[in-house]
Amino acid sequence: MTTVYERRTAPPVVPPARRSPAAPLLALLWAGAAAVIALWWADTGSVVGAAGWLTGAGRITGLLCGYACVVLVGLMARVPLLERRIGSDRVARWHAMAGRYTMFLLLAHVVLILAGYAAQDRQTLWHEAVTVVLDYPEMLKATAATLILLAVGVTSVRAARRRTSYEFWYYVHLLTYAAVFLSFGHQLALGNDFAGSTAATAAWYALYLGVAALVLWFRVLVPVRLNLRHRLQVESVHQEAPGVYSVVVRGQRLEELGAQAGQFFRWRFLGAGLARTSTPYSLSAPPREDRMRITVKALGAHSAGVALLRPGTRVWAEGPYGSLTAGRQRAPKSLLIAGGVGITPLRALFETLPGEVSLLYRARRAEDLALGGELEAIARWRGGRVLYALNGPHGERPDLTARSLAATFPDLAAHDVYLCGPHGFARDLYRELRDAGVPDRRIHHESFEL
Repeated sequence: MTTVYERRTAPPVVPPARRSPAAPLLALLWAGAAAVIALWWADTGSVVGAAGWLTGAGRITGLLCGYACVVLVGLMARVPLLERRIGSDRVARWHAMAGRYTMFLLLAHVVLILAGYAAQDRQTLWHEAVTVVLDYPEMLKATAATLILLAVGVTSVRAARRRTSYEFWYYVHLLTYAAVFLSFGHQLALGNDFAGSTAATAAWYALYLGVAALVLWFRVLVPVRLNLRHRLQVESVHQEAPGVYSVVVRGQRLEELGAQAGQFFRWRFLGAGLARTSTPYSLSAPPREDRMRITVKALGAHSAGVALLRPGTRVWAEGPYGSLTAGRQRAPKSLLIAGGVGITPLRALFETLPGEVSLLYRARRAEDLALGGELEAIARWRGGRVLYALNGPHGERPDLTARSLAATFPDLAAHDVYLCGPHGFARDLYRELRDAGVPDRRIHHESFEL
């Protein structure tokens, strides 16, 4: 047990409800796509023959691909409105969907435009491809951009991600910025829709430069200011359970960060060989004026290296991110359901959520329960309940069905439910909670499986 903070005298009051900007943002993104189609339609005259149809289809898929690239980058610019009000997991799912659209549009654009040019010139597809790449302006850079985006797409496939390290996946995805930069000149040089249209060209520049400004501000300048101002460093490391460690981070004026229980930061530890990668870890205790704490399970090279950190190690952090906070609470009763290391944000919420709060903690064995002593102490202090769902003596899995959950919590449908754990665990529990009558709007979860 590593309780390192003084406990607050009482939980906070329920925060006022705030409407999510998700629907207006989606409407804006689709409106942008409609504007791109309108630009193509206005600049497209009569279409004649197969070559005309293929070329026209290649133009519209190219325009939409260029727009999708901007959306792809903008969604991952870590804009606070998106990360904290909509939720990092939801934004990540939108990013993944935009990525799939981008790959489809990119491949369709390449195939259709080459086929149209080949039909028009009466050449083979291969001959036309070589001619376009070597002779057309900006095409060598566009080809490099295409290869980069295809590499990003391949490494994003779930099967590929399971076979590659997080570090490799992370650095490949950083090349997306290079791909967008390399492709921009090609779009203006060869895009018929921009030729002679100052307004369309200016709008395209504004779109790309606007998203570039968001990336520069929120992914570069804001983190630099945060770390120069707050000067984070490791204070101590504690083992909580086999392979599970808590890291206490000390800094200056941390209350200015506005971090809340349930949120996470992206952490880069400048020691123990961990400086190359920025990894998301949730706060496992409510943040204080001079300290924050995370709890990490050794699941890979980076997380395993956390145990080797030494006091005084400098820390580079970005955040806070995430919307799994008290701001989602709408009912006077809450149930927290954690699976494995998913206990980390829920332990912080267990201390701070107002009203009547219960916690259900799923683990394989009793020795795998991390932060158990703290959970029991918080339950006694606030009059809450902690229940454990462990495997039986012969490995039998506990019954976590809609019927058993409703029997344990008779008014379950009147609860807010906060859910955090591995992807499969969260997916199954979500289905059981819906079957038990819990409305979708009262099931709050964040998952970072794309």
